[in-house]
Amino acid sequence: MTNSKSSTATGGAKRHLVVIDMQRAFREAGEWHIPRYDEAARTIAALSASGMDPILTRFVPDPEEKGSWSSYYDRWQSMRLDPADPLWDIELQGVEVRGSIDLPTFSKWGEELAERIPVGEEMVLTGVATDCCILATALGAADAGRYVTVVEDACAGQSDAAHDQTLDLLELLAPMVRVVKSDTLLV
Repeated sequence: MTNSKSSTATGGAKRHLVVIDMQRAFREAGEWHIPRYDEAARTIAALSASGMDPILTRFVPDPEEKGSWSSYYDRWQSMRLDPADPLWDIELQGVEVRGSIDLPTFSKWGEELAERIPVGEEMVLTGVATDCCILATALGAADAGRYVTVVEDACAGQSDAAHDQTLDLLELLAPMVRVVKSDTLLV
């Protein structure tokens, strides 16, 4: 594959930095707290500062709670919040927020990301939680023919074990999905 837009490990395809759900709901103490959120946030800021323009997403609940989502929120009742609640705000120091793709689903892969990331181009995937929304988004994007690079130190999971297990699983999908450390992209 040849493309003169930028050079990557995917053969020269353009890179798109996608930042999944870096929101107050996952940073603050509470049921959905992600312990290494701040570490991932610092790495995401470094990637953004290196010239990769971020595409930000937000998990925003659907008040209708269609189908199994009602049972999901029965489990996490404290998160049954209005979509406009400040807990859903993006919290990512050092990264300019110029809008976001808002979805009530784990996967953020869909029409909006597909329009921004053409087939054959590379999605550099960062954010939270590795073992939920990162995994779901990576699978959807790979199924749709996008190269997915998951930046392990720019992601954080519900626990270190869950994070590591998910990265091991994603590595099985090479070459469609690859897992790298940020220093390989910051050179």
